[in-house]
Amino acid sequence: MSERGYTPRVLALPAIVALAFLVLPLIALVARVEWSTFLADVTSPAAVAALGLSLGTGLAATLVCIVLGVPLALLIARSGPRVAALLRAAVTVPLVLPPMVGGIALLYLFGRSGWLGEWGLSFTTPAVVLAQTFVALPFLVLAVEGAVRATGVDYERTAAALGAGRWTILWRITLPLAVPGIVAGVVLCFARAIGEFGATALFAGNRPGVTQTMPLAIYTAFNGAGVTQGTAVALALLLLAAAIIVLLLVRGWRPGAVR
Repeated sequence: MSERGYTPRVLALPAIVALAFLVLPLIALVARVEWSTFLADVTSPAAVAALGLSLGTGLAATLVCIVLGVPLALLIARSGPRVAALLRAAVTVPLVLPPMVGGIALLYLFGRSGWLGEWGLSFTTPAVVLAQTFVALPFLVLAVEGAVRATGVDYERTAAALGAGRWTILWRITLPLAVPGIVAGVVLCFARAIGEFGATALFAGNRPGVTQTMPLAIYTAFNGAGVTQGTAVALALLLLAAAIIVLLLVRGWRPGAVR
C-alpha cells in the first residue's frame, strides 16, 4: 500500500493556496527589511531596551510556568477522567481567550481597584511577567501533561512495589520519561511569552524601558512613535526567526522526529 494514501489530487490546489496564504506575508516582511541598516536598527537604544526586556521577562515568565505548570500537569495527568477533563478545560481557556480579555481579567485582579490591588503590580515590569505567564502557561501544562500521560504508570507501580518513595519515583522515573514533552513545553512557553502583546498592553502598559516589550515597540512604531519603522521591521524579523528556531527545536525533541 502506498505510504502517501489515496487523497484526491485536486485537493492539492486549495492546499497550495492555503500554504501561500501563510508563507507569502512572511516573505513580504522579510523583503521589507532594510539590510543595510539592519544591524544599526536592532542595536539602537530603544530596540535593545525592548529586546532586553522581552528576553528578561520571557525567561522569568518561563521559570514561573515551570515551577507552577509542571505540578499542575502532573496533577492533571494522574487525575481521573472527569477531573482531568475539567482541569484541562480550565487550563485551555487562555489559549482561546482573546489576549485583550486576559489583560482585562488581570487588571480586575491585580489592578489598583482589583482584589489584589494593594500589591501595586499593574503597569510595572512584574506585570509584564504576569501577563506573559497567563498566556504561556497552558502551552507548558498541556505539553507536559500529554508526555506524562503517554508514559503510563507501569514503571511507577513497579518502583513503588520495590519500595521507592513518591519523590524518588518522581525524580528518577516520571520526570525523566517526560523530558521530551517538558523541553517542548518550555520552548513553546518561552516563544509565546516573548511574543505576547494584548494582555501586556492592557495590564502592564507601554512604557519604554519598563513595560515596552518587542511586540509593543513594533506596534508603537507603526503608530508613528517610539522606534522607527525600520527598527520595527528588524525586530519583527527577529521574532519570526525566534519562532522558526522554536519550531525546529520542538520538532527535534519529538520522538520519531524526521531527521
